[in-house]
Amino acid sequence: MAVSELHKFTLDNGLRVVLAPDPTAPVVGVSVHYDVGFRSEPEGRTGFAHLFEHLMFQGSESLEKLAHFRWVQSSGGTFNGSTHPDYTDYFEVLPSAALERALFLEADRMRAPKLTQENLTNQIDVVKEEIRLNVLNRPYGGFPWILLPPVLYSTFPNAHNGYGDFTDLEQATLDDCAAFFDTYYAPANAVLTVAGDLDVDRTRELVHKHFDDVPARPRPQRPSFAEPRPTQELRGTHTDPHAPLPALAVGYRMPDPINELDAYLANLVLAGVLADSDSSRLQQRLVHTEPLVTDVGAGAGLFGPFEARDPDTFSVTAIHPPETSAEQVLDALDAELEALATTPPGPEELTKVTARWSAALHSEHDRLVSRTLALGSLELLHGDAGLVYALPERMAAVTAEQVSEAAKALRPDSRAVLVVEPGQGGAQ
Repeated sequence: MAVSELHKFTLDNGLRVVLAPDPTAPVVGVSVHYDVGFRSEPEGRTGFAHLFEHLMFQGSESLEKLAHFRWVQSSGGTFNGSTHPDYTDYFEVLPSAALERALFLEADRMRAPKLTQENLTNQIDVVKEEIRLNVLNRPYGGFPWILLPPVLYSTFPNAHNGYGDFTDLEQATLDDCAAFFDTYYAPANAVLTVAGDLDVDRTRELVHKHFDDVPARPRPQRPSFAEPRPTQELRGTHTDPHAPLPALAVGYRMPDPINELDAYLANLVLAGVLADSDSSRLQQRLVHTEPLVTDVGAGAGLFGPFEARDPDTFSVTAIHPPETSAEQVLDALDAELEALATTPPGPEELTKVTARWSAALHSEHDRLVSRTLALGSLELLHGDAGLVYALPERMAAVTAEQVSEAAKALRPDSRAVLVVEPGQGGAQ
């Protein structure tokens, strides 16, 4: 991926704008990232940030319900939105001739989405059905991203279920929606990104034309979600009626993704050394040599990397047969971490992992939609959209000693262990 020039400016109403021209294909990506996610939703309103994302697609003061869908699709474009721990994003990818249409649509709903009781009731039902489909009626649903945080964390923002509790969702009111919109959907709390086949001066004009008159509101004060690291091992158990086999998730706190980025990247490389391929250490030991598990994985960030501020979670997950105990898996994990803490990985092993990561980042950001979203989220979280182009090199520069230090920090006496037991219908 060629490094693109970036143009950044801020409107009088506080909206931050990133333009990233790339003329290689006649398409353009538009995204808006709002600085609000699961962690910002009020207590007693679990799932509200995600519910509100749904409401932003239900029309506006000037467009009827489903008009947004028709306008994008009739241009030959695609669109979607998603909710993360620390932000919510909305995006379109369309032929470059339809750029103004996308900007109009995003400005229109930033100005005034259609918040009605009918839309709210309807979307509560849609979200509940999504939860049934993706969590409640699926083996290992919500594993580990819903089930692990309440074991590892003790504060509501970090521990609660971001998909939402049915009772909380049903109690959401229009007043809740209006207050959430007024507080968090202010232009000053958002980043608009336009990437792809665009003329910078013309795009700047169009941004001013459509977004300048979105009323300014104060940018909300973002609280710190910091909480102390565990000082002992924490344990939790969950019974999954659909799971065919027992499972295990181990969670650790990671370095601050924003202020300790290089240490955070070392954790990404560590996850790769542990479980990224057939030749990785946990795959070799737990799947092929001993074998204790049927599946093992490791990851930095419960939703993937670069998606959250501090605190963020390093997790190791395993699905194993009933005759393997959780303690056997934990002992093997601890032994591999201890080995890495004592002896850094060799050059070949390290290069294999960092090269794979760099290649994956290049490949991911070759897709215009991924690059547009990455530019916006990195500008929002890090204040630096240009990190998109620097990350592969930063990743390649991670040293064996840094990986060893990362392994040393994943200690048994400051982790969370979640055990998933099969219920009826699973292995007994």
